[in-house]
Amino acid sequence: MSLNILLLGKGGQVGWELQRALAPLGQLTALDFNTPGPVQAPELKADFSQPEQVAAIVRAVRPDVIVNAAAHTAVDKAESEPDLARAINATTPGLIAREAADLGALLVHYSTDYVFDGSGQAPRDESAATRPLSVYGQTKLEGEQLIQASGARHLIFRTSWVYAARGGNFAKTMLRLAGERDQLKVINDQIGAPTGADLLADVTAHAIRAVGRQPDLLGLYHLVAAGETSWYDYARFVIEWARAQGVVLKVAQEAVEAIPTSAYPTPAARPLNSRLSTKKVQEAFGLTLPHWQVGAERMLTEILGV
Repeated sequence: MSLNILLLGKGGQVGWELQRALAPLGQLTALDFNTPGPVQAPELKADFSQPEQVAAIVRAVRPDVIVNAAAHTAVDKAESEPDLARAINATTPGLIAREAADLGALLVHYSTDYVFDGSGQAPRDESAATRPLSVYGQTKLEGEQLIQASGARHLIFRTSWVYAARGGNFAKTMLRLAGERDQLKVINDQIGAPTGADLLADVTAHAIRAVGRQPDLLGLYHLVAAGETSWYDYARFVIEWARAQGVVLKVAQEAVEAIPTSAYPTPAARPLNSRLSTKKVQEAFGLTLPHWQVGAERMLTEILGV
C-alpha cells in the first residue's frame, strides 16, 4: 500500500538521505525550517521553534507516516539557548506526536546517546537508566518521553556520531587539518560508533514497512553501525585511508597525538562511553548492521572522488 509520508527536517544529513530512502514507499512531502515546501504547497515551512505551526502542517498534510529528522544538534550552543533547544527537541516533537495519535499516524523520531552519562565501558541497551549531562541530551530525552506519553504509534531510534558525505563532518575536518598542519591533537577517551546517515535512512524505510505488518515492533531502538572506535583512532583511520589513495597530506602519521577530553574543555559535557547495544534492532527487524569502517570508507570514497 502506498503511504502518505511527511518528512520534517529534510535539509539535514539524515533528512537528505531519508528523501531518497522513503521515496519508494509512497507520496513524500519533505519540509524544512526555512525552505519552501513542494510545488503543490510552497507555503509549508516546518519551523520547529514554532510548535503550533508544525502541528498545523501535520493537520494539513494528514500523513500516514511522519518522519522527524529535525533537531537542535549544536551541542555547545544549546547550553546558552536552552529554551530554543527544548522547543526544537522536545516541545515540537511532543506536539507532533499528539497530532499523530489523533490521526492514527506512525511517528518515526531520532534520539541520541547523549541521553546517557557515558559512564562505564559496556554498551547500553534500551532499558539502561538515562542521565544526560547537557541541555542537548536533556531536551532529546524530554522529546522521547513526550512521544512515548502521547499514545502515538512510534519508532524512536537512538544513534550516535552521525555523518554523511553531504555537509560537514569529522572526517572532512580531519582531512582539511591534516592538509594544513604539521601536528594534530585528537581526543582518545570518547568511544562510539560513527554511523552513516544513509544507514539510518535505509533502516528507517525497512522498519516502516515492517511495523506496518507487525505492530508489535513499535518502540524504542538503538541504531548505530557495528564496532567501536575513539575520535583519535577514527582520525588515524581517515588519514591513513586517504593517504593510501594518494591524497597528499602535510601531517605525519606519528604527529597525530592522542589527548583526553579534559584537555579540550567545551560548554557541554560529552559522554565518554557512547557504546550502544543494537541487539534489539537487529533481532526485531532481521538486520545485520555493517562495521563502522565500511560506511566510513564509502563516505571517504564519495567526498574524495577516488
